Amino acid sequence: MIFIIYRLRGTGEYDKVFQEGVYNCAGCGTPLYKSTTKFNSGCGWPAFYEGFPGAINRTPDPDGRRTEITCAACGGHLGHVFKGEGFSVPTDERHCVNSVSIKFVPADATPSL
Repeated sequence: MIFIIYRLRGTGEYDKVFQEGVYNCAGCGTPLYKSTTKFNSGCGWPAFYEGFPGAINRTPDPDGRRTEITCAACGGHLGHVFKGEGFSVPTDERHCVNSVSIKFVPADATPSL
């Protein structure tokens, strides 16, 4: 299941998790998102408005409607970024992330970042 979602763009579990912590890459453990950047977009997938600087690579899709996001450390597919959807977030972006591509680490188990 992880391979299907992580490498073949499939989805899962963190959509409704809103506790304090960090979301790391499921493939290599690199910290990707602070929980404070997560918001409810209503799309059924975890949504974030920004990642840690340098942690996420972006590759525009050929159709120009969205941008693929991958882990900068291991290249694992995370999902896509959408801009200009009108969400009340500081960046006007929605990082739509596959749950299986990330691993949530609660704040009490996370070293200070």
